[in-house]
Amino acid sequence: MLRRTITAILTCVCVTTAAFACGSDPVVETSDPIGRGQRIYAENCAGCHGLNGEGQPHWQSTNPDGTLPAPPLNGDGHTWHHGDGTLYKQVKLGGAYLEEQGLAGFKSGMPAFEDTLTHQEIIDVLTYVKNLWRDQEIHGTTKRDAQAMVSENDPFPAAPDRE
Repeated sequence: MLRRTITAILTCVCVTTAAFACGSDPVVETSDPIGRGQRIYAENCAGCHGLNGEGQPHWQSTNPDGTLPAPPLNGDGHTWHHGDGTLYKQVKLGGAYLEEQGLAGFKSGMPAFEDTLTHQEIIDVLTYVKNLWRDQEIHGTTKRDAQAMVSENDPFPAAPDRE
C-alpha cells in the first residue's frame, strides 16, 4: 500500500515537472472565470494581442494592407472605453462588426470567434482581459469602474437558448 502511494506521488511530481520543463502549465479546469478566461486568451488571443495584452507595435497606425494591428488589451489601449456588449460582439463577429458600424476608413484584421468560442467562453475571456487592467486609474476612477459604468447601458447579451 505504501509502495503504491509513493509511486502515485512520484508519478504526479514527474508529470508536473515535465509539464513545467516543457514551458506549459498543466491544464486545470476551474470554476473561476478569470482562470478559464486566461486559458482561452492564451490559446486564442495572445498570438496577436500579446501574452500580457500588450498589443502589437504601432497599433494605432495602419499596416500596408490597410488593417490596424491588434491593440493592447492591458489597459494601455482603448478597450476599457467599450461596454461589455460591444466587446462581446467584437470577439464574436471580429473586426467586421466595427466595420459594419460605419467607422470611416476602419479595417480590422481581427477574426470572428463565433464558430470557435461559446457564449460563456467569450464572457470568460473578456472577464480575464478586464482583470489585466488591475486598478489603473483615469480621471479619478479605475478603468474597470469606468468600463462597468459604460456596460450598464451596453451589457453582455443574454445566453442563447442552445450553444
